[in-house]
Amino acid sequence: QVQLVESGGGLVQAGGSLRLSCAASGHTFSTYCMAWFRQAPGKEREFVAAISWSGGTTYYADSVKGRFTISRDNAKKMVYLQMNSLKPEDTARYYCAGSPSLVPGTGKSDYDYWGQGTQVTVSS
Repeated sequence: QVQLVESGGGLVQAGGSLRLSCAASGHTFSTYCMAWFRQAPGKEREFVAAISWSGGTTYYADSVKGRFTISRDNAKKMVYLQMNSLKPEDTARYYCAGSPSLVPGTGKSDYDYWGQGTQVTVSS
């Protein structure tokens, strides 16, 4: 039983930065792999970044590598996505996801728990 709530989305100009937050609840949160996905209108939900339960292992989609950073604070039951050098193509609704797995996956089917998302819009 895990509940996830995203926040921090908004409108930002290209080249700017934004930090998304995901507040989690649940007894076993600290053992969950966490991830961020995004979905633009008319497109499939795509993988953005993932992090292991310890925070020691991270994975990023090629499209965001070097620009985005995923992190977590298990004591606060929070997951973050720091987004720098934002581009218009980053515009999408961003979702936080969790999975009771040892290794973080990159497919949406790897995750059992999802937040409702937060909108990120990057202007040209």
